Amino acid sequence: MPAPRSLLTLVPRPTEAALRPGHFTLDADTALHIGAGAEPAAELLRTLLAPATGLSLRPSPDGRFALALDPGLGDLGEEGYRLTVDPHAVLLRAAHLTGLLRGIQTIRQLLPPQALSAAPEHGTPWLLPCADVTDVPRHTWRGAMLDVARHFQPVSYLRRYVDVLALHKINVFHLHLTDDQGWRMPVAARPKLTEIGGHRAESRTGPAGSGTYDGVPHGGAYTRAELASLVRYAAARGVTVMPEIEMPGHVRAALAAYPSLGNHPDRSLDVWTRWGVCDTVLGVHDEVLDFCRTVLEEVMDVFPSPYIHLGGEECPTTEWTHSAPARERAAAEGLSTPEALHGWFLGQIGDFLVRRGRRPVGWAETGAELPLDFTVMTWRDPSHTLTAARRGHPVINAYHRATYLDHAQSDDPNEPPAQPGTVVDLRAVHAHDPVPEDADAETAGRVLGAQTQLWTEFVTTPAHIEYLTYPRLCALADRGWSGATDWADFRARLGEHTARLDALGIRRHP
Repeated sequence: MPAPRSLLTLVPRPTEAALRPGHFTLDADTALHIGAGAEPAAELLRTLLAPATGLSLRPSPDGRFALALDPGLGDLGEEGYRLTVDPHAVLLRAAHLTGLLRGIQTIRQLLPPQALSAAPEHGTPWLLPCADVTDVPRHTWRGAMLDVARHFQPVSYLRRYVDVLALHKINVFHLHLTDDQGWRMPVAARPKLTEIGGHRAESRTGPAGSGTYDGVPHGGAYTRAELASLVRYAAARGVTVMPEIEMPGHVRAALAAYPSLGNHPDRSLDVWTRWGVCDTVLGVHDEVLDFCRTVLEEVMDVFPSPYIHLGGEECPTTEWTHSAPARERAAAEGLSTPEALHGWFLGQIGDFLVRRGRRPVGWAETGAELPLDFTVMTWRDPSHTLTAARRGHPVINAYHRATYLDHAQSDDPNEPPAQPGTVVDLRAVHAHDPVPEDADAETAGRVLGAQTQLWTEFVTTPAHIEYLTYPRLCALADRGWSGATDWADFRARLGEHTARLDALGIRRHP
């Protein structure tokens, strides 16, 4: 028999784990003892293991592989679990279903890497090493953002993306659906958003400021059914899909579809073909607020996520300064300048979400421009995380020099096209602690966690997405789940974990 794999190869690293002699063999006779409420976890286990192993894992009261919800494990929280593997039995327990789903991903990693293959693997003994694992995440938010506004990806790929997030116990898939260069979310009341806003004439091929274009039309949009199906697919794997609908800036695609939403209603605009920050923004008249509420009503119908991302960043205020209606709105609201309409606008829309039981999320540029109802996603400067948390905001740390995967992973000239500037290497991602070192206990408690970002100005294909994402996302998953800081230990585990990525067909960075 082959030697059992070490628990120390798991990514992310479990909180507590002890390896014992022996192994449990999964074979055609293995049956599942499924406790009340654990049926979705059993279904996921069968779904994930069947392609490679061919095992049916039928339910049986006498099954030696048990999945159970145990209220007595409430101290493990929503996502914690306990796994015991003996030579003659396996017991996976958690207080909540999500914990069972996390434990199933650990079981997948404990099996030989071939268990992750999408094709049948013959002749491999499916051995689980005997072990005791108690596992609880350090941070409640471990996210990954994918921008499908700049370059559209089919929903079939988004499901694969979710699968690999779930393997790494990433629990939030932040789906960036709209921007200046494309609108991908269907809105029945505003069909031109995808009919017109979902298509651009061409794409810039160089960095911001470049005059080079590819001359190739680009477009795409999801159906409501596709997005609803994606949400269900992700939920079955313990992943929440959080949509992002940008406002009041990054809206050129929406203004191309409905010019009356802008500050120059008679102006005709195209869907932007350039990168960078576009200076055309939403107006602040009542029609615009009604439009945003209508869009978000449909978004909330499709996405049950408690969090709805409104973007909010990089919003030039020049158009408001030169717009008589905007200046009148600022005066009527008692604002000192038209620039203050930015916070006012987000306050109006944020309050709309709060009254419907949702939590608005926004990017922070300075750490102080978002209403207090907002969960803040800090990205520009490390100090913003501390500033926002001290103001009382829940905070997600997305510092660009440690989490932006659109930056190259090395300075090797053979790296594929990436965002120019800072190199974000694997070590920088793993070294990133979401909690500022100067935070007191109360402030630290407001930091929900961290997430990676992949903006796709220069990323057009799934292969390129995976090359930029892996193994860097493994590093964020490790730090976010266990808080592991030992770089050498992570690299040693990653050295074996890459066999799992290869079994999945991930086209990763070397």
